[in-house]
Amino acid sequence: MKIYHPTTASRRHMTVVSYKAVLVPAKRVPKSLKTRIKKHAGRNNQGRITVRHQGGGNKALYRRVDFKQDKINIPGKIEAIAYDPYRTAFIALVVYRDGERRFVLAANGMKVGGTIVTGDEAPFEIGNRTKLSRIPVGSFVHNVELSPGRGGQLARSAGSSLQILANEEGYTHLKMPSGEVRKVLWGCLASIGQVANPEHSLVTSGKAGRSRWLNIRPTVRGSAMNPRDHPYGGGEGRTQRGTRRPKTKWGKITGGHRTRRKKKWSNALIVKRRK
Repeated sequence: MKIYHPTTASRRHMTVVSYKAVLVPAKRVPKSLKTRIKKHAGRNNQGRITVRHQGGGNKALYRRVDFKQDKINIPGKIEAIAYDPYRTAFIALVVYRDGERRFVLAANGMKVGGTIVTGDEAPFEIGNRTKLSRIPVGSFVHNVELSPGRGGQLARSAGSSLQILANEEGYTHLKMPSGEVRKVLWGCLASIGQVANPEHSLVTSGKAGRSRWLNIRPTVRGSAMNPRDHPYGGGEGRTQRGTRRPKTKWGKITGGHRTRRKKKWSNALIVKRRK
């Protein structure tokens, strides 16, 4: 982590991730791996806000990240570790033996000049990708598929990983960061190791402007609103909540209220619920 001298009030507690390992400036990213994504500021096709507190933010080009890594048994050399403005994790620029370049999620400990490979005979080294059934119990994995060939969907954010607890009856038992234990088909692919940039959770913004750069707009407290605008609104000065159970702006109960559908098809795949 990088800590600043308190030259201003906002600098006093500000911390950022050290980008010493990030070697690729935006100008050097291959054009074929960049694209512009139109921002919608949380609005749907009718122009109505469906996700609040989004808007603004710095301009950024989207990096095409290969979550499938479907070049089987073709080794790839890590050219660089790069910053990605659209995700918390770092990404790695890989050039394969056939000359093609792709971005993949960088694993913690991955170094420039190293080699990664995807396949049934891939060695158990950080960054390599293989089927869950081949990976030893107790290992940590990331970018895990939910169905074979679909591409990684689990454990893709900075510092995240899943632990393999068991392999039985065609399924691998994975322990999620939340504590939930879930069954996934053991023919699905997973990358070995933890996602890079584990220090991301330790970042202190220091000022509101850094959130605005990240496309995050201010959040108004419910207790600061009028009664017609929020269940917590109204009153003289600071008052109590005024409602027995915590609620959202629209009156939906939160905090201890389960929102998962009782008859969801994937309930059978959950071995242990999160706490």
